[in-house]
Amino acid sequence: MRTAVNTIKYGIIGCGMMGREHIQNIALLDGAKVSVVYDPVVDLAQSAADLAGGAAVMGTLDDLLAHDGLDALVIVSPNNLHVTQLQAIADKRPLPILCEKPLYTDPTDAPVLQAFGQTYPAPVWIAMEYRYMPPIAALLTEADQITGGIKMLTIREHRFPFLQKVGNWNRFNAQTGGTLVEKCCHFFDLMRLTLGSEPVRVMASAGQSVNHTNEVYDGQVPDIWDNGYVIVDFENGARAMLELCMFAEGSRYQEEISAVGPRGKIEALVPGPTRFWPEKLGAPPIPQLIVSPRSPKGPEVREIPVDPNLLEAGDHNGSTFYQHLRFLEVVRGQGRVEVTLDDGAKAVAMGLAAQQSAIEGRVVKL
Repeated sequence: MRTAVNTIKYGIIGCGMMGREHIQNIALLDGAKVSVVYDPVVDLAQSAADLAGGAAVMGTLDDLLAHDGLDALVIVSPNNLHVTQLQAIADKRPLPILCEKPLYTDPTDAPVLQAFGQTYPAPVWIAMEYRYMPPIAALLTEADQITGGIKMLTIREHRFPFLQKVGNWNRFNAQTGGTLVEKCCHFFDLMRLTLGSEPVRVMASAGQSVNHTNEVYDGQVPDIWDNGYVIVDFENGARAMLELCMFAEGSRYQEEISAVGPRGKIEALVPGPTRFWPEKLGAPPIPQLIVSPRSPKGPEVREIPVDPNLLEAGDHNGSTFYQHLRFLEVVRGQGRVEVTLDDGAKAVAMGLAAQQSAIEGRVVKL
């Protein structure tokens, strides 16, 4: 006989594209529902409330925090609002929080968040969905055994340009923190996690070459970068590289990750969002894990399919659901926070260092 559990009620702060993905994935969880939403754009908030099956719509963050039926919060607002919203929650109603990446955008906020983490009484989980993509999760599980200890890690993302967002906030560094923070903190988090070490030096070359150069908003041309290379040296002697191109949506796989060590190589291949795959090409590609030992030679290719219901619920290869499964355990007091405030802060610090390196043309030490 199944034991009944109390339904955990979520509040969603920010109801844009990613907010809707969180709502759709919470709906797939047992014993969880979105009870209240807030977004300054009323039509977005109402649409998200309808998607959640009739959640309450609040006109301000304070109103949401005063809502009776509330056990946990998900922050999905524009990047530059995260810190002030975290502070408001701490002042008014400290509940368990899942906060979307990046944790912050302004370097001066780093000590503010460190102080926040020392006093906030409830769990805070930073949303790093890429950890939970099934092929990447498989790579993380097997990498040390297959490689004999990773010496080189390469992350390649060839994808579509930044999508249109409300108020075009993602077109400007001032709101996003810059591409190597906004887009790539996921990958810097993966580097630290995969290598089990901390970065010591960052070298980067990046810029805006193709995308958004003909767009103008309130008299300003977007300044967000669309490509780059980043090399990171780690304390344990391993090195990692990120290759980003945001005008390569014709690629079969969006993310390609390889880890190499003295015993061999392991790779994870992740397709982009299913909804962007051209119907004329038939079924979308299936994620793969490729194991290539040095001896005996010969790659082994394994397909790692993802539940179609999870693919329908978002653009992140099912990872948002798996992340929410674990966060729900934390809210229930049965799990641990796997992506901490410290993890989120260090991923941003790496992105900021990479941007500084690219701008100044020099190595930046961490």
